[in-house]
Amino acid sequence: MILHELSILNYKNIREASLTFSDKLNCLVGLNGQGKTNVLDAIYMLSFTKSAFNSIDSQNITHGQDMSMVQGRYADAETEETITCGIKRGVRKQFRRGRKDYSRLTDHIGLVPLVMTSPEDGRLIEEGSDERRRFLDSVIAQYDRNYLEQLTRYNTLLKQRNAMLKHLADHPEADSGMLEVYEQQMIAPAETIFTARGKFMEGFVPLFRDIHAEISGGAEEVHLQYISQLQDRDLAESFVRTRSRDIILGWTSQGVHKDELDMKLGEHLLRRTGSQGQQKTFLIAMKLAQALYLGKPILLLDDIFDKLDAERVRRIIQIVSGERFGQIFLTDTDRQHLSAMIAGYGHDARLFSVTDGVVTPQAQAEAEEPRRM
Repeated sequence: MILHELSILNYKNIREASLTFSDKLNCLVGLNGQGKTNVLDAIYMLSFTKSAFNSIDSQNITHGQDMSMVQGRYADAETEETITCGIKRGVRKQFRRGRKDYSRLTDHIGLVPLVMTSPEDGRLIEEGSDERRRFLDSVIAQYDRNYLEQLTRYNTLLKQRNAMLKHLADHPEADSGMLEVYEQQMIAPAETIFTARGKFMEGFVPLFRDIHAEISGGAEEVHLQYISQLQDRDLAESFVRTRSRDIILGWTSQGVHKDELDMKLGEHLLRRTGSQGQQKTFLIAMKLAQALYLGKPILLLDDIFDKLDAERVRRIIQIVSGERFGQIFLTDTDRQHLSAMIAGYGHDARLFSVTDGVVTPQAQAEAEEPRRM
């Protein structure tokens, strides 16, 4: 799906914007804190029904306003879609496809595939395994509706089992029969999740390695491995074996909610040995490989050139300018980066300046001016 038009009203610091985009490359330039990322976040919301950075909807409304609206008009070779998200303080968020509201927001996931890379991606390296599982889930859920349903079911049952474990810790005399019921119900969705994650990684890792080699010039050896308890143990037996300990702990120690992605540079963990540039290269390669895996989703590239040397910047520009990727939205504070990219681009490209929440389309002649200096 291609995003042709975007309308924004009172979304973060974007008071009002009506934008028409290129089918291929769209660049937003401006100083930090002016609103470039907020434009990308509005696009992200129309794909995932929520902000990439703030899950509390009311906090995304412009300060001093009562409501916010984001609307996008999309099209592919066969269909045209209008997606609208309306947020009003104290009222349930309205998310609409055409003229029809969704009864379940999860039904929208996957309609408009999207990949976003931003400075927030550093959490994949720095924080716990929850962040890395969220990466897996965000990719797979966009093309496998059953995966999202099974993941939701598993997480619901996990919460119920954890609540029962805490209850049994406080009331040792209570009947533990419900634990077995929850465990039996968790096994099928756990196996579905485990199988889907493993299959995804089989196809994803070669793409990741190839893209990383293109960006780094093959200078670094990288490893990305999926690790799951289900690779070497039976979940039903594990539940029985660890039940007494889980009651003491008050949480479930076995299952796919403990899955991990092992990220290494050479033989060492990336978070311990990788420089800022090496870590950013690793993350950008993951996101670009994700886009390749999904086909040609909308690709949001937020501030990707920071912390990278000139040669890696040049290679990234060359990669994303090729035919492998679809519609791209890219932000940067350096107009010369974007002007050079547009000048060497073989397709229609558009440049927008963003200043204090005001988004202004720039004429092509203006866009090319820094290159001629």
